[in-house]
Amino acid sequence: MNMSPIYDFGINAYKWAVSLAAMRNPKAKKMLQGHDDTFQVLEDNIEPGEKYIWIHASSLGEFEQGRPLIEKIKREKPAFKILLTFFSPSGYEVRKNYDKADVVAYLPFDTKSNARRFLHIVNPVMAIFIKYEFWGNYLSELKARNVPTYIVSAIFRDSQQFFRPWGGLFRKMLRCFTTIFVQNEESRALLRSIGVENVEVSGDTRFDRVENVKQGAKEFPVIAGMVKDAPFTLVMGSSWQPDEDIVIPYFNSHPEMKLIIAPHEFDNDRLQALMSRITRPTQLYTMVPENQAHNVDCLIINCFGILSSLYKYGQVAYVGGGFGAGIHNINEAAVYGIPVIIGPNHKKFQEASDLIACGGAFCVRNSDEFTQIIDSLRTDADALARSGKMSLNYIQAHLGATDFIFRNIFPPKTDNRTPTHPD
Repeated sequence: MNMSPIYDFGINAYKWAVSLAAMRNPKAKKMLQGHDDTFQVLEDNIEPGEKYIWIHASSLGEFEQGRPLIEKIKREKPAFKILLTFFSPSGYEVRKNYDKADVVAYLPFDTKSNARRFLHIVNPVMAIFIKYEFWGNYLSELKARNVPTYIVSAIFRDSQQFFRPWGGLFRKMLRCFTTIFVQNEESRALLRSIGVENVEVSGDTRFDRVENVKQGAKEFPVIAGMVKDAPFTLVMGSSWQPDEDIVIPYFNSHPEMKLIIAPHEFDNDRLQALMSRITRPTQLYTMVPENQAHNVDCLIINCFGILSSLYKYGQVAYVGGGFGAGIHNINEAAVYGIPVIIGPNHKKFQEASDLIACGGAFCVRNSDEFTQIIDSLRTDADALARSGKMSLNYIQAHLGATDFIFRNIFPPKTDNRTPTHPD
């Protein structure tokens, strides 16, 4: 499959736009520098003769989604090496030293020349894309080389370009995959409606990821000390100001509860502005001695990497983003068997709709609705327990996507030399 000149023009226009943005935007500049270095990184680190599985995630969220599969391959198929690529600095900069990958690099823009050069150096025996990654020239070149190619935890909606009258070029990309592993039956039905049959319903590997995190959850003595004698604690994860506008006034007027806030961004100005709005004893997490934690009513988390372990300290979670681009990972909270409160922008997240339907999550559109929900959960132990149980049951019912995908791309009788897809 050759991509059309229009597609190639679009990719080059996108590259030009990023180059223009890089003059002012540090993230765009970092991405361009990373792309420029990729081929040197590959030439210096790819070992000729070794068998590489190439796994691509756009950014950090997709990486976390694919992580259970990466780690299962590394654990059970040690004969293969793993090349992990990112398109965005938000993934690469955080995971460039990820120890389960043999090589970590940026993925250069999807031009024909980049795709050919990249695959010539790597010569992968398999390629796995996570969720939303459809790069036509890379896919075309993989198909031409007969490389087994998969996309995992994909989800499709009828609003996407694949299902539009003008989406023929994008539909061709779907036929480059050996198998498309989708999250639900609705996605499979949509793909069948356009003649795409190379589809398996596997579920979402994010459920396996949050279960793995829960099993390895860290202990935080400062936080444990703060909540030890509190009758009720709310953990607020990945919050933005509109989320805080709803929660903070309630917290200020309810001295019987404690609050943990992990803001999505925490530069100094943001943290100071946040602290100035809280009228009760508040401290930054890294500034609290363990023996003083019991004197703090609100802890603001000012470091990366611990949020997914913090939800175990709460009776209820509020997951932010629902008044902006979209909610963050609510499964991280639900896996601990606690109710989850979210904002209204959650329609693109199947797990949010499912959890709301079963009573494990609640959507609020304003402070009055938040007050109504949090009051009912805080004062009714039975309602709190029922909702938490629904959250936990939902997560447990959706485990297993990683094992399903692994069995399909590594059939039981396949030896360790060449991965193949089952007939």
